[in-house]
Amino acid sequence: MNSDCLFCKIGAGEIPAEKLYEDEELLAFRDIAPQAPVHFLIIPKKHIQDPSGVGEDDEALIGRMMRTASKVAEKSGISDYRLVFNNGAEAGQTVFHIHMHVLGGRSLSWPPG
Repeated sequence: MNSDCLFCKIGAGEIPAEKLYEDEELLAFRDIAPQAPVHFLIIPKKHIQDPSGVGEDDEALIGRMMRTASKVAEKSGISDYRLVFNNGAEAGQTVFHIHMHVLGGRSLSWPPG
């Protein structure tokens, strides 16, 4: 855990979040500034700064994030959704702990606007 990291603190239960799923490695919770009717984040409890920081030993964990997105989306009532990882400030990453955005519940255009 990185003691200065917002998402590490959420994963450790030190900061409250509207949890949708939790196990020993992952946490899914609602985004505080939703960009779609359904918008939640999935984070590993292990601190990884960004997608480019994923190592070989993290591959199964990242795969579990994908599977968890599908399960939580289904429980949230959506079958069509967008998955987004931002890598770095110029790509829109604002919290430097890897996280997957899951957005759905409306028609999503491309490019996002």
